[in-house]
Amino acid sequence: MITYTVRPGNTLYAIAQFFGTTVKEIAEANGLRCPYTIYPGQELVLPIEEIKSPRYYVVRPGDSLSSIADRYGLEINELLTLNNFDDPNVIYPGQIIRLTR
Repeated sequence: MITYTVRPGNTLYAIAQFFGTTVKEIAEANGLRCPYTIYPGQELVLPIEEIKSPRYYVVRPGDSLSSIADRYGLEINELLTLNNFDDPNVIYPGQIIRLTR
């Protein structure tokens, strides 16, 4: 099981899709009752064994290529190879970065 902290705008459906599980499994693991209400800052237990790296990542304020690479167990050179950066030292919130082929 993995713990996930809910962020503003998250839904159980989106969390389930991102982590490869179902709304029902998350609800059961956390004792949530219908209607399933979640809130920012809430910690959810996710019924998965490991986090699989998503294909894409949307840059958030404060991110760097190094922090993104560390978060997903990647090398910076992998990110550079997968993405056509004009300047790899400049990334911006909302930018979409490819993490896998």
